[in-house]
Amino acid sequence: MKFKDLFKFIFDWWHKATFSTWLYTLLHGEFVAEDEYGNRYFQKKLRKIKESPHWVRHSRWVIYNGVAEASAVPPDWNAWLQHNTESPPIKNSKNFSWEKSHLPNLTGTTAAYSPKNSVSETKNKSKLDYEPWLPE
Repeated sequence: MKFKDLFKFIFDWWHKATFSTWLYTLLHGEFVAEDEYGNRYFQKKLRKIKESPHWVRHSRWVIYNGVAEASAVPPDWNAWLQHNTESPPIKNSKNFSWEKSHLPNLTGTTAAYSPKNSVSETKNKSKLDYEPWLPE
């Protein structure tokens, strides 16, 4: 393993998981499922001997596939992570005909939405349908 790879594994939190997250997941994490985008979801191992009261929330977390971007988590998994639903949304969950597939936030990428005739879409200034104001 190169020094650069080792450094990224220990300190790079925006790609995958750091060493401490990996170690915590190994010691305390229980794998729940993986979504269609490759994100892996975990929860804290539950104690079998003594059940916790119903108001105690056990930790849940995600290890991202690629860049750690919160908008990359689909809405049903986000609801599970925030304890809005008790059971994880497994792949056989019902999808309605009016639902679109999940897209992460594309702002700042080349795939970002740009309205017609906007400055970001029109690269050539001669194609603009207005003249910008210039100070005297």
